[in-house]
Amino acid sequence: MRNPLVAALLLTSGICYADEGQWQPYQMPAIAEQLTERGIGIAAEQLADLGRYPMNAVVGLGYCTASFVSPQGLVVTNHHCAYRAIQYNSKKEHNYLEQGFLANSLAQEPSAGPNERLYITQAVTNVTDKVISDLSQQPLARYQAIQANSKALVKACEADENYRCSVRSYHNGLEYYLIKQLIIRDVRLVYAPPASIGAYGGDIDNYEYPRHSGDFSFLRAYVGKDGQPAGYAADNVPYQPESYLKINADGVKAGDGILVAGYPGSTSRYSLTSELKFASDWLYPLQAKRYRQQIDTITTMGAADADVAIKYAGTLASMANRMKKLNGLLDGFRATDIAAIKQQRENDYQQWLTLAGEASQDSLPRLEALLEQAHRQQRAHYFFDNAQSSTLLTTANSLYRLAKERQKADAEREPGYQQRDMKMFTARLKRIDTSFDASVDKVLWQQDLEAYLAQDKRVAALDELLGNQNKAASLSDRLDGLYALTSLTDRAQRLEWMNAEVSAFESSSDPFIRLAVALYDTNMAQELAEKTLEGQLSIARPEYMKSVIGYYKAKGWPVYPDANGTLRITYGVVDGYQSRDALYKQPFTRLEGIVAKHTGVAPYDAPAKLLEAIKAKRYGSHKVAEVYRDSRGWLCRLLSCAQAHPAFDSVPVNFLSSADTTGGNSGSPVLNGKGELVGLNFDSTYEAITKDWFFNPGITRAVHVDIRYILWMMEEVDHADNLLTELDLVRN
Repeated sequence: MRNPLVAALLLTSGICYADEGQWQPYQMPAIAEQLTERGIGIAAEQLADLGRYPMNAVVGLGYCTASFVSPQGLVVTNHHCAYRAIQYNSKKEHNYLEQGFLANSLAQEPSAGPNERLYITQAVTNVTDKVISDLSQQPLARYQAIQANSKALVKACEADENYRCSVRSYHNGLEYYLIKQLIIRDVRLVYAPPASIGAYGGDIDNYEYPRHSGDFSFLRAYVGKDGQPAGYAADNVPYQPESYLKINADGVKAGDGILVAGYPGSTSRYSLTSELKFASDWLYPLQAKRYRQQIDTITTMGAADADVAIKYAGTLASMANRMKKLNGLLDGFRATDIAAIKQQRENDYQQWLTLAGEASQDSLPRLEALLEQAHRQQRAHYFFDNAQSSTLLTTANSLYRLAKERQKADAEREPGYQQRDMKMFTARLKRIDTSFDASVDKVLWQQDLEAYLAQDKRVAALDELLGNQNKAASLSDRLDGLYALTSLTDRAQRLEWMNAEVSAFESSSDPFIRLAVALYDTNMAQELAEKTLEGQLSIARPEYMKSVIGYYKAKGWPVYPDANGTLRITYGVVDGYQSRDALYKQPFTRLEGIVAKHTGVAPYDAPAKLLEAIKAKRYGSHKVAEVYRDSRGWLCRLLSCAQAHPAFDSVPVNFLSSADTTGGNSGSPVLNGKGELVGLNFDSTYEAITKDWFFNPGITRAVHVDIRYILWMMEEVDHADNLLTELDLVRN
């Protein structure tokens, strides 16, 4: 019998998809009608143009999103997206993670770190024909040809070294696009509130609502005096962007339409039920358990050593976020039975294929067979891959691989090891010092090795080097010896290895180098098997996707690619939601909620100056009397009009919208219908975590920092007057 919840979702899906979609910019004219219905006044054609406002003000950080907000290259993003920059500049004597940071002049803005970049997307070109033309049907040859074609396109695109290009797969290999981005290599820290504001509520509030997080920070892009991108130099000057976002100081109200533009990382909405079950039954529980153990270890060791706490602050926050997301996915899969929903959709798809007389009726069985092989492969490799998790071993592995790759012509090298990658490769080696402690690394690695030794998917080369250790005490002693004898903890030594020949590695006495050499053949054999399978999937997945897209169109459902880290636009409406029986979550939170949560103990330890400003009701010009556009309208259909809502009379802190977002959208600008900045995306609600696999419009909500809270913080709490004068503030 069909699950009634599954049936209900399937029956209503045709009319509830209004806000679903992580759209490529070029698709915006095709959904112009939906934008208009949501009150988005900016022309769809303008949104599709990456050279015009507002899209040319949206930038990527490589792992988050940001946006230009001044003509002097000032960039706003989330506090947790600037975490590495804040951590990089934090020391025991001035811990900016705890104290916050504000540069009162350009001269006081420090480097955000050697790895920090801003990526400005300037062109997205369909290159499908150039990537998949004349491909072999032999899996490995096919995979290699796709890589070779992609690398040739990238090389031509990067004739100017100021640009970074990539070829990205869309719809699982059905289409390929060439992405061209200007790289800003000198990024500096400008303003960040303390973590007690930027991460208020910590992991307890993560993915929860109501929220009261000041998750924002400011960076600045710098270039050489000639206006061209350049590495960090004291005499570099602020970058002047082609445009920057206007900021609407009046913000938004419930029912207003909004846009979110950014770089969502990854979704799996077109993945099969078998893939979801593999993740929910095997992969996610293992990953969540591992994160829990690592978090407990780092927390304990950080509590005993302030330097460790600073070095691993970003790592710890990232692990906690991932673990909670994994647990949220597992909870969501059970609560909504998404596996049953996807299975029913696959069954309907198969019926549609038969009725439509489609020729690709066997595409799904072929794909399923390959996925079963992929899952066996992942099970076999999982613990061995984790057993190489030591920072020093991963460094040794990459250095030895570099020496091997340097024996080839540059065009034949693996991505990550070509000449174009060497600046970032060098920067990663340098950055190890700021986020590594040998004692912590050793304990974390030992945990992974113990998990590896406790299972049966063993690798002889690793067992031999571990001495077939079966007892934790002897394993610990063995690892102590490795860390004591290595020179890879020294930055200069790491950098020297970048130019070493293969023979130098193979004759080295450094224990981590020796381990990397010993494991190389096994790692390469695994990589070859993975590439071969990818070659097979590069035939099966596009074939399946082509027919699935036909099925979606026949149903009248939105068709957009899964997120893949490239620039996308989503739209929605400012709105609360019914989280469970008798509990409706209002769309806005107030300053007073910070005081109500405050305990004086982390993560609810708001700074005294913030509490004082709230208690004194120093709202400035950012107080809002009412956050509902029409108290007689939609809200009264949910609640009794006589008791619909009290006056707001405060500064909004965070708000909800129905925008379709995921990881990578952190820091994304939230724009009103005119394209003006009204907030920053930073999270999703716990119930919405499963949207990576299935979009449920009733409960999917994104969480944003309200621009009025950011401006209030700058004006009334931190007195960032020098930055306020840079911003282009407008009002309704």
